[in-house]
Amino acid sequence: TGGTHPGRDLIHVACVCAGHNASRDVVTLVKSILFHRRNPLHFHFITDAVAHQILSSLFQSWMVPSVQVSFYDAEELKSEVAWIPNKHYSGIYGLMKLPLTKALPSDLTKVIVLDTDITFATDIAELWAIFRKFTDKQVIGLVENQSDWYLGNLWKNHKPWPALGRGFNTGVILLLLERLRRIGWEQMWRLTAERELMSMLSTSLADQDIFNAFIKQNPVLVHQLPCFWNVQLSDHTRSEQCYTEVSDLKVIHWNSPKKLRVKNKHVEFFRNLYLTFLEYDGNLLRRELFGCPSQPSADSLRSALEDLDEDDQCYDFRRERITVHRLHLYFLQYEYVPTDESVDITLVAQLSMDRLQMLEAICNHWEGPISLALYMSDAEAQQFLRYAQASDVLKHRKNIGYHIVYKEGQFYPVNLLRNIALRQANTPYVFLTDVDFLPMYDLYDYLRKSIVQLDLAHTKKALVVPAFETLRYRLSFPKSKAELLSMLDMGTLYTFRYHVWTKGHAPTNYAKWRTATTAYKVEWEADFEPYVVVRRDCPEYDQRFVGFGWNKVSHIMELDAQEYDFVVLPNAFMIHMPHAPSFDISKFRSSSSYRHCLTTLKEEFHQDLSRKYGAAALKYLTAERNI
Repeated sequence: TGGTHPGRDLIHVACVCAGHNASRDVVTLVKSILFHRRNPLHFHFITDAVAHQILSSLFQSWMVPSVQVSFYDAEELKSEVAWIPNKHYSGIYGLMKLPLTKALPSDLTKVIVLDTDITFATDIAELWAIFRKFTDKQVIGLVENQSDWYLGNLWKNHKPWPALGRGFNTGVILLLLERLRRIGWEQMWRLTAERELMSMLSTSLADQDIFNAFIKQNPVLVHQLPCFWNVQLSDHTRSEQCYTEVSDLKVIHWNSPKKLRVKNKHVEFFRNLYLTFLEYDGNLLRRELFGCPSQPSADSLRSALEDLDEDDQCYDFRRERITVHRLHLYFLQYEYVPTDESVDITLVAQLSMDRLQMLEAICNHWEGPISLALYMSDAEAQQFLRYAQASDVLKHRKNIGYHIVYKEGQFYPVNLLRNIALRQANTPYVFLTDVDFLPMYDLYDYLRKSIVQLDLAHTKKALVVPAFETLRYRLSFPKSKAELLSMLDMGTLYTFRYHVWTKGHAPTNYAKWRTATTAYKVEWEADFEPYVVVRRDCPEYDQRFVGFGWNKVSHIMELDAQEYDFVVLPNAFMIHMPHAPSFDISKFRSSSSYRHCLTTLKEEFHQDLSRKYGAAALKYLTAERNI
């Protein structure tokens, strides 16, 4: 993209990003750049495995026009910098801007390097244009450090690394890569680091110390950038002398471990700017750039849209099927350590903002790994983040993968959400449930034993966990099957959907379950929709079903078509907790066109089943017709 028009240069931006938190920060940085930009962009991310997984799926699903993304493995750069002792909280990743000339493609001539805690308040092309002001000696552009750190004597034995005057801050760097390679930057920074480490022993501010010691020795190589290109908001800075008007600001650098709580007289303004991008709807950044050709991915989406018939009553449903939802996997810190035995199991569910309060209760009932898809807007995702960080239950749980699927379109894409949560399960088995259910205490252990007993590894089985419901908000949860049965008799519990939709769970055969002491096989019947435990390689959910109706039924039907046996567990149960009806159900109950389209989709699903499974699929049609 771009041609020769000077205003349409392809701008290159590099960023070191490791871990879950930095990946969230990077998104806010990227949004602030995309919001103001008019040029095509190429982002170069030096990532660990975590950030690579998160950012690659994010950009793939974001589909922002005129943006290219490349990833470089931080693992491969570790040996370049691991020999440098670093006391800064950024750890080894805080040193990875030093070997960029080696990491980035050798034909890349210049790049803007940014920390993840940066917010742009202007078009990044203005910063790119400063490369043209470099003299023929200058190779690096930096803003002066706005704290007194390098002046020394901040406390009794404070001995900073050598620097030119106040030194420079490396949150925003312009690097002329071709010139750096020519002057032998690779050897130069190493020699500087080796020499200084003899007396300093370690770095305090990571790469910034080494850049500064290098510049002190080679002052002609630095181009000093105006300070508004990196307004530093740590506590002891002179940043306020940097701008007379707030409109002069170009880049804000939240380089304080306190982040949004720093003392600065304009901090409210800065905080609002930052929160604007934090909560900004990323879908709006998919707009095409004026005068730039579109991406191939956008073209294929466009032609899929053109193939749809706008007069079709179910146009909206069909459109939803080709909507690409932006995806942020592992939104929060996640550490899953596989158990030794190969029978671990993940609870898989999906939810939106209105079911958030169920999470703590589920966590108290299930200590195993959990994979959740959350359907949210950008602003809601930030609310969720605050909720999770404030919750004593959630903040200590690291084995929950939270995958944000950003809202778009008018439906609730329930089966897309289920598939995303299912794909991100990292165990050989999954428990496919809904977020309104509380599993019995110890279900996690019981299921793992059952998986071994019933040999799920070598047989095609779906283990059914019988479902019950209560209409009481304050239920004293049964501790055993015996307690559950007496509550059933007293009428504080019912079998699930007993009042409205008995067919969904009738085949579970609750009468038999009452006295069963061993697992028993049941046959599929029309509209059966139990909650099951299966191997992770089970078929995915059919994404044509959105909103309410048939979304689970179709999945269970496909399990049956693939000849899974349904086996009911005698000592397992789960209980549905009461909540206000979801928006989609009310839509479904009141709208005849919604019901009409659901019938159409069902018929198409049946045709697809027959194509896939031949004669075996005929029974589903007959079962339907007999209802």
